[in-house]
Amino acid sequence: MLIKEIIFLFMTMVGILGNNSVSVNYMFSLLEGSEKKPIHLILIHLTFTNIIFLFARGLPKTIRAFGLRNFLDDMGCKIIVYLERVARGLSICTSSLLTVVQAIIISPRASAWRRLRPKSPWHILPFFSVFWILNALISMNLIHSIKSICLNISQLKDDYNYCYFMPESQKIKWIVLPLMVLRDAVFQGAMGGASGYMIFRLHKHHQHVLYLQNSKLLYRTPPELRAAQSVLLLMLCFVFFYWTDCALSLFLSLSLGNNSLMISIQDFLTIGYAVLSPLLLIHRDKLLPDCWHAR
Repeated sequence: MLIKEIIFLFMTMVGILGNNSVSVNYMFSLLEGSEKKPIHLILIHLTFTNIIFLFARGLPKTIRAFGLRNFLDDMGCKIIVYLERVARGLSICTSSLLTVVQAIIISPRASAWRRLRPKSPWHILPFFSVFWILNALISMNLIHSIKSICLNISQLKDDYNYCYFMPESQKIKWIVLPLMVLRDAVFQGAMGGASGYMIFRLHKHHQHVLYLQNSKLLYRTPPELRAAQSVLLLMLCFVFFYWTDCALSLFLSLSLGNNSLMISIQDFLTIGYAVLSPLLLIHRDKLLPDCWHAR
């Protein structure tokens, strides 16, 4: 258990440092760069969301593993679990917005979608406000249903080692659960459609490059298409971790026994996207040297 929590702590710290580096880099590009891109503002919001999620999900579990038992009171549990749920929803919404905006950016000039292209990064801000309000409202039930194990040790659950869920009324469940499913379906549907469109545009670009190479003409890939490739990698990463986590959650809920190995794997998968996504951006876009140069 101690080895598991040390690895979990290491992944959490790597994720926080990686997201912070990406966020600082894009903040400098927005404040000082000659070209302010809406994608940069969305990535800043995504990394900020990842940091909140990693703090809320990762640190309490590792602190408890190093001997601090029952360190969260009732209010602390409500805040931590509420922030984790809100950050998870924000990650889905922001990732979807990132994919849709990038798909609009690489659309042809004659396309009707091109008219929806944000003219300024600050045109994206209203979307963030909607996302925060939406996910804050969907997660409101946690304020009443989350309690600290300090109040009742017998209620300890496997998924939260420091807090537990109070039983909720069926009415609240049938309100909250459909809203969460609808949110995930709508935003992942938009993400899937935009990703499919980007794959189509990148395929057309690849064919164009092959034609120019056969004609012995030089052609350089536009920055928008290179950015689209990075966004597609992020979305593949998101889809893998999201659906693998869902499959494991379903398996554990149907399993009769207490499979500690599967629970440990699910813990790592839960934070996987928040840890891996900034590392992908640093590797793909060579962000780390720029970030240190800016500092």
